[in-house]
Amino acid sequence: MAGGGYLIIAFCFGLAGGIVGKIKGGSFVIWFVISFLIPVFGLLAAIFMRNEATEPRRECPGCGKVVPAHDALCTRCGTELYLPPDDQLLPSKFAERVHGG
Repeated sequence: MAGGGYLIIAFCFGLAGGIVGKIKGGSFVIWFVISFLIPVFGLLAAIFMRNEATEPRRECPGCGKVVPAHDALCTRCGTELYLPPDDQLLPSKFAERVHGG
């Protein structure tokens, strides 16, 4: 079983990448597969990925759905979104958890 060692290492990197990706707001399965197929670089990509939980949010003027501030289109109604002024940004999911909101 010559490739057994590689599979164990790839599985460990995949598990680590999946956990880091899930913590940062992504899909565990997607980050597991990426980190499993490309062990070192997949884990590094998960580590340096933007943390979705700390991103500021805003409300869509068309339907009222709360979306990340960097989104250009609302995924519910398709309204084109422009970057709002700072006073119209909502706190991130992380800030809501910390402050009890």
